[in-house]
Amino acid sequence: MASRPIWRGHLRLALVSCPIALHTVHRASGDLHFHLINPATGNRIRMVTQDAETGDELSRGDLARGYEFEKNRYVLLDPEDFESARIESSSVLKVDKFVDTSDIPPIYFDASYYLAPDGEAGQDVYVVLRDAIRESGKAALSRLVISRRERPVAILPLGNGMVLHTLHEKRDVVDPKALFDPIAGDKPDPEMVKLAEQLIDRQVAAFEPSDMEDRYEARLREVINAKLKGEGVHAAPPPAAGRDNVVDLMAALKASLGRAADSAGKSPEPTTRSKKSAPKVAATRTRTSRKRA
Repeated sequence: MASRPIWRGHLRLALVSCPIALHTVHRASGDLHFHLINPATGNRIRMVTQDAETGDELSRGDLARGYEFEKNRYVLLDPEDFESARIESSSVLKVDKFVDTSDIPPIYFDASYYLAPDGEAGQDVYVVLRDAIRESGKAALSRLVISRRERPVAILPLGNGMVLHTLHEKRDVVDPKALFDPIAGDKPDPEMVKLAEQLIDRQVAAFEPSDMEDRYEARLREVINAKLKGEGVHAAPPPAAGRDNVVDLMAALKASLGRAADSAGKSPEPTTRSKKSAPKVAATRTRTSRKRA
């Protein structure tokens, strides 16, 4: 059964348009949900909506939206006010331009929505636009008013349809210069880079959605089920404590290649040691902490 659209409108490219609808991509039905409980009684607590000054309890239906124009002074807006603020992107996805997908930094991608035809009318236009975008290898940029905010969006083909990604504005993204500038001038040993590239090549595989499984949630479900059955769940013993070791990075890379080759049933490729000595780096043993009930 098809999901209910969260937005309806038209996709427009120049003088060509078709009716489309947005559908949610993600669902939270598999997530664990927790309630706040009073441990003394075992009862759930209740969040109360109340007037901040009088303390009177209110229902959400009694409330209005207000904009604070001065300290503790608000102008109230009703549905008609929001309706009067509608602009073209409230109902039309007008494609502004096309860009290389690789030109959009991943940090700008936000939420995703399936962009599907809205009814049979205009399906022929929809598939033409879908295939044209796919053949171009580009992302279509547009703007969309959703949740009372105009968002920049990128439209890409996805299988038999298309997907719309809302994008963060530049002002919403933290500038990483302070984090990355200190390493801007660092130049690694070319031979070490080649070894790392070989290690990457050995571990290349097809993307599988199952790789994204939340292992922490799966373990937490085991803990919950064990508590329901009255069983204890014991944590695995922590790894033996060890001193920080100074590791030869070149040797570590070559050992990693050998391990990858053994797991694949292959011999590691011979490499030539660099004439200059390999730098020493401090490698801190990582302790993997697993929470057990």
